[in-house]
Amino acid sequence: MTGTLTDVLVAVALLLVAAAATAAVLNRDPVRQALVLSFLGLSLALLFTFLQAPDVALSQLAVGSAVTPLMILLTVRKVRRRPGDGGPPQGGAGDGRRGAGRDGRPPR
Repeated sequence: MTGTLTDVLVAVALLLVAAAATAAVLNRDPVRQALVLSFLGLSLALLFTFLQAPDVALSQLAVGSAVTPLMILLTVRKVRRRPGDGGPPQGGAGDGRRGAGRDGRPPR
């Protein structure tokens, strides 16, 4: 009886992994891809748990469900920044141009 239950759980987990992987590939928005990738990592950790590999499941849970999607989201956030969205001010240090003085007027 336990073998049959384990087989059913493994089959369900495999279906979840296949569905999540397909959804990750079909999504075009990087933020949604990161969220689906997190779900994929969670379903893989579940599959590894059912296959009696708890050490691999814990590693997958940490890296695949948390760290990798977080890094993707932070990268997307950094790439999507525009000059008017809080980047360094124009005419700042290091660009060779002189900025305004303390009183707000340009230098003479």
